[in-house]
Amino acid sequence: MNEFSLPYGKTELTFHLPDDRRIDCIAPLDVPAAADPQAAINEALEAPLGGRRLADFQGVRSAAIAINDKTRPVPHQFLLPPLLERLEMLGLEPGSIQLLIATGTHPPMTRDEFTQILPGSILERYPVYTHDARDEANLVYLGQTPHGTPVWTNRRYVEADLRLVIGNIEPHQFEGFSGGVKSAAIGLAGDVTINHNHAMMIDPMSNLGVFEENPARQDVEAIGRLIGVHFGLNAILNNRKEIVHALAGDPYLVIQHGIQLARQSCQVGVDHPYDFMIVSPGGHPKDINLYQSQKALYHACQVMRSGATAILAAACPEGTGSRSYEEWVIGMKSYAEVFERFEREGFRIGPHKAFQIARDGSKVRLLFLSEMSPDFARSLLLDPITDLQQAIDGVLERLPASARIGMMPRATSTVPYLR
Repeated sequence: MNEFSLPYGKTELTFHLPDDRRIDCIAPLDVPAAADPQAAINEALEAPLGGRRLADFQGVRSAAIAINDKTRPVPHQFLLPPLLERLEMLGLEPGSIQLLIATGTHPPMTRDEFTQILPGSILERYPVYTHDARDEANLVYLGQTPHGTPVWTNRRYVEADLRLVIGNIEPHQFEGFSGGVKSAAIGLAGDVTINHNHAMMIDPMSNLGVFEENPARQDVEAIGRLIGVHFGLNAILNNRKEIVHALAGDPYLVIQHGIQLARQSCQVGVDHPYDFMIVSPGGHPKDINLYQSQKALYHACQVMRSGATAILAAACPEGTGSRSYEEWVIGMKSYAEVFERFEREGFRIGPHKAFQIARDGSKVRLLFLSEMSPDFARSLLLDPITDLQQAIDGVLERLPASARIGMMPRATSTVPYLR
């Protein structure tokens, strides 16, 4: 028997396959970390893309930085200190440099949770606020994008003299890639803005790994221009969440150059579609809830044949991550009912997650392993399992010897494609 392991929450799951069964591992290249990540960040800040240096912003009286929430593995402990140091060198007092947690439509983080993403030394020195997409009193209207998206965004952010974004560049199932202005354009946007942008996911070009021709992602860029994001600092991480590259400067150039670098490791070509795929989003925080974990299934479906079987192993310690999704889907009996209601009512954030799961679950037979109770998982139209090895053995019994078996241990960070 051959032993394999799969990230699951903050730990790993192991499973075995018979020696006569081949399994292909479809994962980003295991690239080494930068020898000195702090030096890589400093070099990026000193030689910014587009020549947009922080030192050129002398005279600003305030700054706001959009930072990612607990659902993203952004190494703030490395990225923020050199950036904050340079902002203070502009003459800014720590109290005039705000850190805004870009939650988008995710639940706002509580102050007790801030230590999950920020070192205590930063929390003690700078004001930190969490965004709430539904807090209309703290939103400002800036106009419409060419795609017709009404742009409502965080008041604290737009009222700052200098607006910055921090994040990491990685694949996204319908925005193509995360990073660049997205942390502010979506992360600090109002609910109506995010809803209008995300409705573009129905467009065939709003797809994994697509950037220039992607209407949803180009709408994000247009939102960023309306907001007026001045400066970006992004990292590209390896499989161990270590910094490989750092890019800084003009946010559009950061995302353009960053995507080219990210593709070198995250794009993986395969020769044939798979009959059986064992999938993990990549462990914590990518499987912190079902809202995030669903993305892994979509990535895997890109290289699976219709009618294949997928096991999605995602811990989901925080449940679904979306109350509106739960309330919308519970009580439904089939994916067909999801499709009918979703089309009848129109696109809505939250219910869109039910649509995405139904879309993928209609293509493949989905078995779901998580910390959620089986009854609750069934109420979400999922087919729960409680023992990974037992489920794998059961699938293998029904597969012919010629069946193609794959494993995606970091599916959310992988852009698989059929050659």
